[in-house]
Amino acid sequence: MSQEKWTSVDAYFNDLLMPPNKHLEAALTASDAADLVPHAVAQNQGKLLMLLAQMQGARTVLEIGTLGGYSTIWLASGMPKDGRIVTLEVDSSYAEVARTNVKNAGFAEQVEVRVGPATESLNALIEAEHPPFDLIFIDADKPNNPIYFAGALKLSRPGTIIIADNVVRDGEVVNAASDDLRVQGVQKFTEMVAAEPRVHATALQTVGEKGYDGFMLIRVID
Repeated sequence: MSQEKWTSVDAYFNDLLMPPNKHLEAALTASDAADLVPHAVAQNQGKLLMLLAQMQGARTVLEIGTLGGYSTIWLASGMPKDGRIVTLEVDSSYAEVARTNVKNAGFAEQVEVRVGPATESLNALIEAEHPPFDLIFIDADKPNNPIYFAGALKLSRPGTIIIADNVVRDGEVVNAASDDLRVQGVQKFTEMVAAEPRVHATALQTVGEKGYDGFMLIRVID
């Protein structure tokens, strides 16, 4: 199987299952125009986030890693009108693009973009005793995944869903000798999840227009 085949299969399902959405398309266009790194989730993965938010009945969402707000818009699309998303972004210029994209999509009142290192923003939420979130999406710098998971647990309740993106790393996650800090971060994160008695978790490999990767789905049980 080739990248060309994976991309064509994604396109087949996207064309049939996802009607065009001008706000999502505009968010990607604006992100490209602002030279943001091309790390937004794929269209079908965004739809999955929306469906998971709907199935969870999520009224509060924490997103770690905003980029241009593409996944933020998908998540907001799966929430009630009085739902709320707190999304954390380290880069102030990225945050401005995201705020504009979110506003243009009609979700400005539901979404709060906090700027600064996510580790610090997480600590601020914890210290402020922010109520637990219903769903948490981790999609930021992978070396800090262990810190993000520890923080996410403190901001969770029994039943909270935690989703972590990009955990397969083109298969390098199984390379115990990897010197890639991103791979090492995912490995440490996975070991933490495996050793944590308060959660149930699984990981799925994915192929598609974004290549070979995968995500972890975690449910807090205690």
